[in-house]
Amino acid sequence: MTEMAAAPRTTPKKFNMRRMVGNIALYVAVGIVSLTTLFPFYWMIVSTIQPNEYSLRFPPPLFPQEITFTPVLQLFTEHPIALWLRNSFLIAAMAMLISTALSVLGAYALSSLRWKGRSAFGLFLLVTQMLPEILVLIPLYVIYRRLELTNSLSALSLVDAAFILPICIWILKGVFDTVPSEVLDAAVVDGCTELSAIWHIVLPLSAPGLVAVAVVSFFFAWNEYLYAGILLGNAKFMPASVGLSTLKAIASTPVEQYMAAGLVFSILPVLFYLSMQRYIVSGLTAGAVKG
Repeated sequence: MTEMAAAPRTTPKKFNMRRMVGNIALYVAVGIVSLTTLFPFYWMIVSTIQPNEYSLRFPPPLFPQEITFTPVLQLFTEHPIALWLRNSFLIAAMAMLISTALSVLGAYALSSLRWKGRSAFGLFLLVTQMLPEILVLIPLYVIYRRLELTNSLSALSLVDAAFILPICIWILKGVFDTVPSEVLDAAVVDGCTELSAIWHIVLPLSAPGLVAVAVVSFFFAWNEYLYAGILLGNAKFMPASVGLSTLKAIASTPVEQYMAAGLVFSILPVLFYLSMQRYIVSGLTAGAVKG
């Protein structure tokens, strides 16, 4: 009886100790991964706000020894960084709108409509992602040049949207598959057409997927370099991804300006992602409560 009575008292303690050790190990692992991920961004900030002589030391100081904002000021006064960022934003915004709008129709066709060759077409979309971008660079440049579409931000956004569209379609297809078919059938019975059912039923229930597609397409167009460097030969249409490569000099490399430019170039997408997070959270409950 004594052993049986003592067992319930020791087992919870062992269980709680095991769970506490597991939680501590999990927090340590998350902390290590977070530090590893955030350290390059931190070092970019440190190398931007301190003189170059400290950053080039070995070993370099982990904390800024002297604070200066001269590299950032020189970046905006000596280079058209504001124009580059504007061009990048316009390209990314147009590609985001195009890919999001087209992926809604493509994903709905693959998810809800029944037609011959649907599976083969969906597989073909994935196969297109295996082709390297440089493979179609020359034919695309020849076509754009003959149509006089070079040096056009909107024309470049079409190229970026075309390359990211298959991924966006498959992301939204997975989201549309979770929408109950009974809801769509009820909407058709109530008199909705296919387009009105997409607008009033599918899209409100798929808000998180739409935000994910928008973020993915925006980041892809923002970071795209190859086609931007070829199709935009005019300096006034140059995006930031291409403009940053012009900062290098023959005699020396301005490391502090590179770091400042990288900081400015990366902080805008981060702010965009943080601003879209609340829409992701609110979209998780969209359509759950009848308005």
